[in-house]
Amino acid sequence: MEEQETIRVRIPKGKEILGIVKRRVGGSRMFVNCLDGKERMCRIPGSKRRGLWVRENDIIIVKPWELGGDGKGDVIYKYRSRAEIMFLKRKGFLKNIDEEF
Repeated sequence: MEEQETIRVRIPKGKEILGIVKRRVGGSRMFVNCLDGKERMCRIPGSKRRGLWVRENDIIIVKPWELGGDGKGDVIYKYRSRAEIMFLKRKGFLKNIDEEF
């Protein structure tokens, strides 16, 4: 019998949105396709810059900027394990995504 390991998955709250990194631009900036249908230029804030390594097709949580329009945002969290991504798919958070992870 297989024992299931319980995992804690961070879920977006408030104005945070799930997104997929489409293209790295340089430094800590990237273009992200968010699940609300918008493409945002996102950056990794200074406090998370050293500990957060983001590549293309990673699933992340984005917090849109309040000032400066709706086209920019900050990367808050990166989903690291396949189990976290499968949990989000099962619960319906990633129903707009057709790619296989």
